[in-house]
Amino acid sequence: MKRTFSGRHMSAILVAGFGVVIAVNMSAAVVAKRTFGGVVVENSYVASQNYNDWLQRAAEQRALGWSAEPHRLADGRVAVTLAGVPDGARIEGEARHPLGRQPDMALRFGADGVSREALPPGRWTLRLTVHARGREMRAESDLR
Repeated sequence: MKRTFSGRHMSAILVAGFGVVIAVNMSAAVVAKRTFGGVVVENSYVASQNYNDWLQRAAEQRALGWSAEPHRLADGRVAVTLAGVPDGARIEGEARHPLGRQPDMALRFGADGVSREALPPGRWTLRLTVHARGREMRAESDLR
């Protein structure tokens, strides 16, 4: 028995085709929403006006030869290992949740380089400022 191609077949093909396209788009939107790291700058035009100043400050920081490496301790506090920084440096920090699901947290560090506050589990963006001998270094890193 020979089958004929009918309007029902064409309707099923169209519905299935559009269904696949919609499913793929929805999946991509969900993945993008879950992995988006948040706003990098509030206004990209204004940020572009300061770009050369940022490059100059970054070059000055590299010339200092300082580095700060944060890591999470078992109790959730953050320890910062400093290299090339003069003794008596003061560390300030701010932890931001990349997706904004948790409020920002100011971190206070003791002389030993360990924060007094513990961070909740998860991914955080840590912004550090190290002050020593009238100079400062800024660093940003991810903590997981």
